[in-house]
Amino acid sequence: KMIRSPVLPSFSIALRTIRPMKTGYCSLLAVPTMMVTGFVPAGSRPFARASSFHSTATTSTATAQTFIDKVNDEYEELHRAFELQFWGTKMALSDPSYSVDELTKTKGEMESFLADETKLAHTRELLATAKDPTTIKTLKMFERTFGCYIMESETAKQLRSEATKIEGQLESARNNMVLGATIDGNFEEMSSVGLRSKMRVDPKEEVRKACWEGLNKIGDFVTENGFVELVKRRNKMAKSLGYLDYYDYKVTQAEGFGKEELFKILDTLEQGSRPIMEKARERFAAEKGGPSALEPWNISFLMAGDVTRKMDPYFPFEKSVEQWGRSFAAMNISYRGASMDLDLLDRKRKYSNGFCHWPQPAWVKPDGTWQPAQTHFTSLADPSAVGSGLTGLTTLMHEAGHAAHFANIEMPSPLFSQERAPTSVPYAELQSMFLDSLVGDAAWRAKYAVSRDGEIIPWDIVKEDIEGSHPYKVFALRAMIAVPYFEKQLYEMAEEDLSAVSIKALADKVEREYQGGLSPRPLLSVPHLLSDEASCYYHGYVLAEMAVHQTRDFVLKRDGYIVDNPSIGPLLTEAYWRPGNSEPFLDLVKKCTGSSLTGNAWIAELEQDLEDLLKEEKEAYDKARTECKENSNNIDLDMRIRIVDGDTVLADTKEDGSFLATCAKFEKYVRDRYETPV
Repeated sequence: KMIRSPVLPSFSIALRTIRPMKTGYCSLLAVPTMMVTGFVPAGSRPFARASSFHSTATTSTATAQTFIDKVNDEYEELHRAFELQFWGTKMALSDPSYSVDELTKTKGEMESFLADETKLAHTRELLATAKDPTTIKTLKMFERTFGCYIMESETAKQLRSEATKIEGQLESARNNMVLGATIDGNFEEMSSVGLRSKMRVDPKEEVRKACWEGLNKIGDFVTENGFVELVKRRNKMAKSLGYLDYYDYKVTQAEGFGKEELFKILDTLEQGSRPIMEKARERFAAEKGGPSALEPWNISFLMAGDVTRKMDPYFPFEKSVEQWGRSFAAMNISYRGASMDLDLLDRKRKYSNGFCHWPQPAWVKPDGTWQPAQTHFTSLADPSAVGSGLTGLTTLMHEAGHAAHFANIEMPSPLFSQERAPTSVPYAELQSMFLDSLVGDAAWRAKYAVSRDGEIIPWDIVKEDIEGSHPYKVFALRAMIAVPYFEKQLYEMAEEDLSAVSIKALADKVEREYQGGLSPRPLLSVPHLLSDEASCYYHGYVLAEMAVHQTRDFVLKRDGYIVDNPSIGPLLTEAYWRPGNSEPFLDLVKKCTGSSLTGNAWIAELEQDLEDLLKEEKEAYDKARTECKENSNNIDLDMRIRIVDGDTVLADTKEDGSFLATCAKFEKYVRDRYETPV
């Protein structure tokens, strides 16, 4: 399906030697346990104690395996305590044991454990004499991980502590922010997801504009509630450790190469896609009624408003869990005994972005037994809103991709299967983005886009969606790269120039420069900017998207199809999932696809002739329709699922008896609770 591009020069990413790490941070898959409050007795406090490691780790008689076992056991416990707090606070659970103070405390304890210099020194001592390959691999992972968290500067430690406190207060304030839009003189409370959804489908321009203005208020709020000071503290910390700035610090920790090298890569993609964007904006204005079409509150609607309504009946959100299960099962994807909590529905005070975290990482214990993953993931669906079914399903496929990835890491320590540094951001995002990309394929829609009455989405609607979106897919690329370019320039600002006014002005400037105009999703409404885990992270989506297109290109050339291809699960497991963070992202992409990572496949898709694409997709759609058969009554993903809504358990495969029984219970709950969209 992909055509090699003559426009974008082939460019490869070369991983340079990792320079010594001097600090620590965590990463977030945003795109996350033990299972909600049911696994933590009411009123109990998550594990929190100082590490006892120092007294035993440095004894001369400690064997390498004893050392490894102790690190694994203590890290696992500290990791779990933090992740339970992360879930409880982000989901606004009612148990009083969950609080921003406890989240900050458990995060600090986990990072202090990883930042213990005695552990790094002992790791290196043991490496000097280790002979067993598995022991060497594990100790090298310890060395990399500890190196990411150790701060040689007391000043940096103090600044990090201050930043963490500001961040917690800011996120708490943001979670409690009353967001919405004034429509017909009345304020209507909506989440950021609700505002964006309404902007896509509401036929009244004044309503869409009000929703965009509501999104813009997030920027006003965060810059007036601590974000300015947070940026200053982060930058001071990074510079005190010898980095160019906070962005340089973050990317070096996760990827092993610095900010300058990263933006050499992104500059090439930016330059290759800029003329495509400029041409697309000209075409969009000409086709959609003039310059006003490019107003930020009009773009999403004019691209998708009508066709979104037409597609909506074929993406009922209550069927999304079942469709995800059927699709993944057809690709031979297994979760290897994992337990999973899914909190899928939007509600007040819930964190405004989908994510997937693991309070229990998957790993192989010293006696060879398998420790399955325990997973929390969330989306923000509002089944009563037009278009929410498709958006919610895509998020579900994305986070379920994360969950499948981390459930299949088969290494001898939980440090190989945790999502923080030194786990590569694009490595983590590649898996989820590859799997959520299926929702846009005509072949997938021919099998899984099914109405409540059992009708499959007609080709004419699929065709209309392709015609309306393909010429403008470059807008998504440009919106994606705008985030790292904004954060780059933000952390390059002189401290004395940082203010609420200057940061908002910078955001507008970057949107105009990289997206051609103000964005339908204002940069300062992107939640990743606020948290330490997700800030300076968005470039990972860009690199991952490059790898997604390259991997899809590889599979299509090898097998001819992706949807319901039973070789996908084994391919992803062996090529990407099983090694965890033991191998560099770039090496894994090359090993899987046979080529170094480039942006050629992505640019080629953007440049593909619309008529050629329609012909290919029609053939794939027709072929998939002929393959449709009666649905299986047995879907086995090898995992336990609990579907929750905050504190409430809606369905549980252990109690219900099967995956499909749980799906049926969730479907009934959604139908009973929400009005059917018109």
